[in-house]
Amino acid sequence: MKHKVTLRSVALIGIVFGILAVYILRLIDWQILNGADTRKKADATSASIVAMDAARGEILDIHGNPLAANKTGYAIQFERPYMPRGTENETIRRLTNLLNGRKEQWTDELPIFINAADKYEFLPDSEAAVERLKGKDYADLNSYATAEDCMNALIEKYDIDPSYTQREIRNVASVRYNMVKSGFNSSTPYIFAPDISGDTVGIVSENTQLLPGASIKITTARTYPSGDIGSNLIGTMGPLSQEQYDAKKDEGYAYNDRMGQSGTEAAFEKELRGKAGEKQVETTSRGGVASETVIKPPESGHTVYLTINSNLQKVAQVSLDQNVIAARENGQKLAAKKGGWNGQDCVLGTAVVLRVKDNAVLAAAGNVNYDLGKYMTDTAYKSEVLKDPDHPLVNQAFNGIFTPGSCFKPAVAAAALQEGIITNNTTFHCAHVYQRFADVNFTPKCLGTHGTLSLRRALSESCNIFFFETGFYTGIETMNLYSKRFGLGVKTGVELNENAGILAGKEYSASVGKAWVQGDTIQAAIGQSDNQFTTLQLAAYASTIANNGVRYQTHIVDKITDYTRKTTIMENDPNNPVIAAETGVSQENIDYVKAGMRAVITENRGSAHRMLGSYPVPIAGKTGTAQGPGSDNVAFIGFAPYDDPEVAVAVVLQHGATGTYCQQVVKDLLDAYFYGKTVDEEGNLVMPEDQTASSVASGTSSGQNGTSSSGETPQGNARTGSSASANDASNENQPVSEG
Repeated sequence: MKHKVTLRSVALIGIVFGILAVYILRLIDWQILNGADTRKKADATSASIVAMDAARGEILDIHGNPLAANKTGYAIQFERPYMPRGTENETIRRLTNLLNGRKEQWTDELPIFINAADKYEFLPDSEAAVERLKGKDYADLNSYATAEDCMNALIEKYDIDPSYTQREIRNVASVRYNMVKSGFNSSTPYIFAPDISGDTVGIVSENTQLLPGASIKITTARTYPSGDIGSNLIGTMGPLSQEQYDAKKDEGYAYNDRMGQSGTEAAFEKELRGKAGEKQVETTSRGGVASETVIKPPESGHTVYLTINSNLQKVAQVSLDQNVIAARENGQKLAAKKGGWNGQDCVLGTAVVLRVKDNAVLAAAGNVNYDLGKYMTDTAYKSEVLKDPDHPLVNQAFNGIFTPGSCFKPAVAAAALQEGIITNNTTFHCAHVYQRFADVNFTPKCLGTHGTLSLRRALSESCNIFFFETGFYTGIETMNLYSKRFGLGVKTGVELNENAGILAGKEYSASVGKAWVQGDTIQAAIGQSDNQFTTLQLAAYASTIANNGVRYQTHIVDKITDYTRKTTIMENDPNNPVIAAETGVSQENIDYVKAGMRAVITENRGSAHRMLGSYPVPIAGKTGTAQGPGSDNVAFIGFAPYDDPEVAVAVVLQHGATGTYCQQVVKDLLDAYFYGKTVDEEGNLVMPEDQTASSVASGTSSGQNGTSSSGETPQGNARTGSSASANDASNENQPVSEG
């Protein structure tokens, strides 16, 4: 039978052969002509966006001296696209052995250690970390699980080779646990060791084939050139807590990020942090890397200039330390002779220096400090700091509150003068014992018997009776109204964390369940009762008096620039300060108060005359002694020069007992500001070598840059118009009269 070939059949056969020809030609193109490219594209089955860290901005003092700087360093980093699954444990084992052998640190946060009996045991004081370890994302065990149970769960979870040594098993489990805790994935690298030596870099680089996924990363590690200078002002860095991560994850923070935890590091985290970059990593189905492309380069953080003068800060810390020790030793000698409280319990002192024209913080110090560099890198040292009963991490100048004693009296005087309660010529009679409330057996006393006196002498000799009466007639509401305007009991506005203090009065008493009575008012009028203020507030208060009743917002940031320091992003203009409040006290009345504060220094019976009366730069001030448990607190507020104020100072020695040592700190601060006193390599307070006695005695003013108004360098030495040493400052047979 013959088949009839139709045109339609021929057409269909042609179409089939045409399609086959297209496929054959395409296969030839894929396999022969462009085979290599085709295989590469076929293998590139996934792409990941990986974060690139930005350099953190630096923190400098007002003159550009580094407080928290960056140094180039090296870290070992794990990146998931480069780490094939199943290779993690061996890479970790090799690296932990390498770093342990070289005594270098790797990130180890597993709260389990191997005890002397070769048993697993939870670290002491690690309840929160142990609870997290037992959570469902990690060991996934009940709350009563032992350390052994947790380790067995981790070994199974991470498939750790049982042929490893016990130490290796524990170390691998620690790193794997922390990788999960840190959110390690294709987009988030893990920093295995944040700071390694150059020699270790070389070893790791030579063995990359044995360490898949591990690479060397160039970092900018934090360094603190000044040691413990301004440590509380600079602040600490640390890993994010769970709460911080929850709050910050939408801002681009990864769980393994670090951020500022206190001080400037925390307050200016946004400016210092910078912006992370991104790179795209394409990986093949076999685990190899096909390509790496930078999509967005990282942007370095901004540089923050503080208003702190490093030398003044250093002098403040050393002087406080020396004088707290001197006050305590003197108190011990007196207690051995006559018993009682004489300063032997003095352990804490604080000082603040403000630039009067804009309330810039030039120094803010305590005697208890810590080395930031060691704190951030030395686990044992960090543990010591955390356990120190004197709480080195607390910024006592901004957050410690102290009863001011008679330092409070100028504010009371200003309020009473302005309200017409008293005039500059009003007199009250001091017979040592206050009798107004004798019928209820409340008869507080004055430190002296002053007879009849007016405001100037009452301030100069710190007469309690005068201010008992002034406070009684003025009333607590009026006193507190003006006190807040002067900056007492309210925050100063400084950019770092600060305490608002306590202003004694009906409102505070009600908040703690106490009734307010008239006897409380007269106690408040002399800076007792519940009054407690920060040293920063006391300095701002003194500055407000120096500024004739205008209180400027306190600040500690001078300016913020880009990382290169070439472009200014923000600047606090010292000639255009922010006004926080105006007291409403007339110039005439402010002048009366200032004259009384000047008499504190100049009058023979003035409470600071013996220590500060001969100082070559004219000072106005007020001493304070506050009673309480243990030895009395002592304080001083003041400003200088009197006629054209440049700096305001506040110093507090808790349980200092006598004003001698408190005023010694004031001397050292003024010496540093006006005459360049500094701290030598042995930690001694010294004047510059070119100083001579003659010009210090003549009162040549140098300002904080060490130049006089004529442009010449002032001359002087440490013992003329300045301090000799803390031990020379005291004479137990010549107590300073103070109030």
